[in-house]
Amino acid sequence: MKQKERQDTSVHNPLKKERDRSETSSQGRHAHIGGVKSSKSVPKAKADSSHETTSSSKNMEASESLTSTMNKMSLTGEAETSRDIKSRSARSKSNHKPEEWMLLDKESDILTQLNLAIVGHVDSGKSTLSGRLLHLLGRISQKQMHKFEKEAKLQGKGSFAYAWALDESAEERERGITMTVAVAYFNTKRHHVVLLDSPGHKDFVPNMIAGATQADAAILVVDASIGAFEAGFDNLKGQTREHARVLRGFGVEQVIVAVNKMDIVGYSKDRFDLIRQHVGSFLQSCRFKESSLTWVPLSAMENQNLVSAPSESRLSSWYQGPCLLDAVDSVNSPGRDVSKPLLMPICDVVRSNSHGQVSACGKLEAGAVRSGSKIMVMPSGEQGTVRSLERDSQGCTIARAGDNVAIALQGIDANQVMAGGVLCHPDYPVSVATHLELMVLVLEGATPILLGSQLEFHVHHAKEAATVVKLVAMLDPKTGEPTKKSPRCLTAKQSAMLEVSLHYPVCVETFSESRALGRVFLRSSGRTVAMGKVTRIIQDS
Repeated sequence: MKQKERQDTSVHNPLKKERDRSETSSQGRHAHIGGVKSSKSVPKAKADSSHETTSSSKNMEASESLTSTMNKMSLTGEAETSRDIKSRSARSKSNHKPEEWMLLDKESDILTQLNLAIVGHVDSGKSTLSGRLLHLLGRISQKQMHKFEKEAKLQGKGSFAYAWALDESAEERERGITMTVAVAYFNTKRHHVVLLDSPGHKDFVPNMIAGATQADAAILVVDASIGAFEAGFDNLKGQTREHARVLRGFGVEQVIVAVNKMDIVGYSKDRFDLIRQHVGSFLQSCRFKESSLTWVPLSAMENQNLVSAPSESRLSSWYQGPCLLDAVDSVNSPGRDVSKPLLMPICDVVRSNSHGQVSACGKLEAGAVRSGSKIMVMPSGEQGTVRSLERDSQGCTIARAGDNVAIALQGIDANQVMAGGVLCHPDYPVSVATHLELMVLVLEGATPILLGSQLEFHVHHAKEAATVVKLVAMLDPKTGEPTKKSPRCLTAKQSAMLEVSLHYPVCVETFSESRALGRVFLRSSGRTVAMGKVTRIIQDS
């Protein structure tokens, strides 16, 4: 009877048949655990699965009793290999049909969301610029500003008053540098902007990478003052180049170059042109298009050219372009993958001790979520439901791709939710792997990469120790065709395919599946040495 039922449903419901087949094949694959005879090899298990339905019902009952234990077992430890997850999700993503509520209403949201990262060398004035902008747009009250100014003067750092609006911790204020990514919000005519003020100091580049992962566009702040620009743009110690490369690596295409501290050089046009020539040629070598770059000379301290045309005659005499706010407004917001299954790399986790509640924060890369939605946390594979949502520190009912949200979860062990994990749709789990094939570009000034090199592997918000296990081939930078098989080492400016083995599994997808989960960075001893994308997930035995 069971067989007959199964055949009937498979005739009526081809999708269920597909699912059944994957279930039976996974039962076949794991049946040796329960003592039922079954081969361990995967192709045979697939062959067995068609045979299993016709075999004796006793065998079937045994394997069905296994299903319940299988469900408990799968996704914990190495029971279900990520290749199986991969093949299942690859097949099923095309079947994913978005529901009505997921799709964007044209009328409801007039302002489009834009995630804007502010990057640049340490002390180029990123936080001061952000603080001044927020103050001018009325996001920081006069009373708060007065308090910051008073506190800054007490510490003998009067000029840091605006920066303190974003650098809130005592250590950041004492050292006068940003360490974590500060988030603030403001609106332009077209966009609701989420401002990510990133650290410029070289010790905090991993935090800056976390800011860049979430960015749609960026402001690259360059210090115009004599000596400071040269130091920030220096090949070995300057952070300007590394930040520009990281932005390009994460697919940020539109950049506003804010040439700050123009008041120190007397608003000199020659100085601005020199900087534009230097930085412009470097950005083009990083494959930024000239048309997607905007150049804005300004002074954050003197409030020139931030939200209105400059009042300073020395600047307005030669600069007629847009002010910073108009430049931000003219940025095009990117398309959103709302119709794909849910995907959200976890950037931060907030635990409240009183209720034992846990919230995951991050940017939705694909799909949509609302309170009551079922979700799965990878890599642990735990399932739970969405209790409530917060967008920009305010409660909301639905969040869609591109939104920065905090999702309060229930029914999940708080210890399983951690930064670097991924929230996904229970039917479409993300791949978890330890062995990957990457296509990378080795950056200039990097130490050579050899077989067995120990590197730090960054993908979305996950960071893992990695070892280079195979140098596959050198590639032609222009065509991407292999030029030399298994080279002995990779040096600066070379493109190559290589394989890395990670010490612990991370959530990744190939770049073609998901851009956000397929972009990687390799760092070594405090410097980014290579960046690229995941081309293939190789399964470890």
